[in-house]
Amino acid sequence: MKSGLSENIRSKFFSYKSAAEFFKDIAGGLIVALVSIPISMGYAQIAGLPMQYGLYGSVLPILLFGLLTSSRDFVFGVDAAPAALVGTTIAALEIAPESDEAMRIVPLIALFVSGWLLLFFIFKAGRIVRYISEPVMGGFVSGICCTIIMMQIPKLFGGSAGIGEAPELIKHIINELSCFSGWSFFMGMCVIFIIVLFRHIAPKIPMSAIMMAAGVVLGCCAPLADCGVKLLPEAEAGFPPLKLPIAGFDINEISELLFDSLSIAAVILAESLLASRNCASKDGYRLDPDREILSYSLANLAASLSGCCPVNGSVSRTGIVRQFGVKSQWMSVFAAAGMLIVILAAAPLIGLLPVPILTAIVISALSGACEFGLAKRLFRQSKQEFLIFMAAFLGVLIFGTVYGVMIGIVLSFFAVIIKAVTPPRSFMGAIPGREGFYPLERSREARPLKHVVIYRFGGNMFFANTEVMKNDIEAAVKDDTTCIIINAGAVSSIDTAAAEDLLHIYRHYRNKNIRLYMTEHIGAVNDSLRRFGADELIKNGAVRMTSALALRDAGIQKPYELEGGVSDDVNVPQESAGEENGLFSGLQAELEWALGDSAEEFKRELTEEIYQSLKNDEELSAVTVEKISSLTRWGRLNMFDEDELLDRLETRLLDRAIRHPERAERIVSALEERRRVIEAKMPAMDSKVMKRIRMSRLERAGRLYKNDPEAFRLRNEKRIKYLSMLDEINPKLAERYRTVYKDVLSFYEQKDSGQTER
Repeated sequence: MKSGLSENIRSKFFSYKSAAEFFKDIAGGLIVALVSIPISMGYAQIAGLPMQYGLYGSVLPILLFGLLTSSRDFVFGVDAAPAALVGTTIAALEIAPESDEAMRIVPLIALFVSGWLLLFFIFKAGRIVRYISEPVMGGFVSGICCTIIMMQIPKLFGGSAGIGEAPELIKHIINELSCFSGWSFFMGMCVIFIIVLFRHIAPKIPMSAIMMAAGVVLGCCAPLADCGVKLLPEAEAGFPPLKLPIAGFDINEISELLFDSLSIAAVILAESLLASRNCASKDGYRLDPDREILSYSLANLAASLSGCCPVNGSVSRTGIVRQFGVKSQWMSVFAAAGMLIVILAAAPLIGLLPVPILTAIVISALSGACEFGLAKRLFRQSKQEFLIFMAAFLGVLIFGTVYGVMIGIVLSFFAVIIKAVTPPRSFMGAIPGREGFYPLERSREARPLKHVVIYRFGGNMFFANTEVMKNDIEAAVKDDTTCIIINAGAVSSIDTAAAEDLLHIYRHYRNKNIRLYMTEHIGAVNDSLRRFGADELIKNGAVRMTSALALRDAGIQKPYELEGGVSDDVNVPQESAGEENGLFSGLQAELEWALGDSAEEFKRELTEEIYQSLKNDEELSAVTVEKISSLTRWGRLNMFDEDELLDRLETRLLDRAIRHPERAERIVSALEERRRVIEAKMPAMDSKVMKRIRMSRLERAGRLYKNDPEAFRLRNEKRIKYLSMLDEINPKLAERYRTVYKDVLSFYEQKDSGQTER
């Protein structure tokens, strides 16, 4: 452990590539110290301590953390969440803030927190963080921040801070309006506005420290007391002696503080470890969770010795130093040194700082720590997780911190249970000319196999979710169904009840002369089926390695007959080129499977990207082939994909070709050259694949005719002009073009004649 620690220190402090990196760490440390002065003072008051104890807690804890942590730029110190939890604890114990009893109990809480964190380190409890979801933690932190803001609001206009939860705090704010000071409120709101404004337009400027310095100057020069503006009490210079907070220790206090300190330790562990792990992930290095927890424990021990409240990782201050390009924990060393200088030399200036300015700095810092951006993202992405966020948030506001966390965690477990009970499922079909089976709802080309139900179950099978499977299959089975396949590729485990239900489903459909198979799962599932008494499935051949083998066993051979009369060897009449009955929609299952409803937009973006890269190129032919061949945005497209892309690109280039006839030959030559490359991959020009490519072109024309008749007419006019030019410039190329687009041109003529007749 000792050698590992020394190696950790060497890697963090002696690995600079240039002097500039070292000076960035010095600057970052001084910025942390400046920003921490007002924030740590405010948080100390929230925890029930005199404000200078926030400064004391910003020296040794930061220094110890910097020496021990495996993080490169994470900032530790007096922070919102632990301060609020401690303030709530002493309020529940009916201890007056900043009293002698508070100054004795708060460091004792920090000592207990250190002990809990040490136990977490011994038992390697860092792994429990993965069970605390982001919505729970975000709602919890936001609830704490909003609670503290409501506590501090009366101090903006000359009142006293409140305690309790949101209902009590709202009543307290209303009651404190009787001592409202307009000058105090105006000063505080101006500071909030300036800090928030600079947070967006110039985030590197430490505006909190600047506002604090301006407040000291104002307190020194202006008669603020005559205007009803309160100043902070004076603080003595010097660092207090270090001592364990066990004087007058009462054994009965253990039971009162043990649970509260455990909840504080859990919050420090979760919030700090999640945030530091996120920073390490962004910077591409590995964080050591065990070393992190040990550093949290010893930093809180140092806070206890200093008489301070528990300390925690600071997301807001970490964000500030990361903007300055900090490279190592020299930043923490210089931050601690800078804070020590302030304590020894500048502490008397604290008494000149107006209360509303310090309050405004704290409120601004808390508003930045709220995770409402996360709430907005969750609202767009997952309403379920948004509700969990709001439950934790409102739970903290209304019922308190501990109950808020409990509500959020319980809801998270419910969400996990709901996801397990209703896993992703889909019915699958085949795409003519392609191997495998594809989700029907994500692939427009996929068609159900005639007389077959292929059902993919996307989770482990257990007692609570087999009913969902049973109902889905029952709803899909038709009078002519002869075969059911359960694709269990995502199933890695099955319990006794699920095995029994599966056996009942099998027997139920066997009695109806319907073959049922379970396929694609891992071998361990078969072991479970035998162990749980469902080996009948295995003995009767209802368990197959692949869906294709199951179909063969059921007497269904390739080419598979699809519903709607479409199969692997049936030609589709020209009039069926519309969207409902067509074989292909261009970019095949990969895009629609991956992008869903966004696939069409992706096709347009890809076409436009290639077009923009071509439109100013003089050597258009060579560049076109090169660009289409590379297509780096979506890897290697198949021949169907490229054919549609060429079609779209040609349509995009028609206007240019018509305006510049001399370029028409180069444009169509480049596109046709790429088409020849595609066709060279086919076994023969009259192959089934070629027929399907032609049908794909026809379907696109039919879809355009149906969805946008005017665009259909304009495209036809452009192609007529295009061909007329080619007839004059290069008749052979024009004939080649007519051969490639024979079906499509006939379709245009037919529809145009129909429109003309009407």
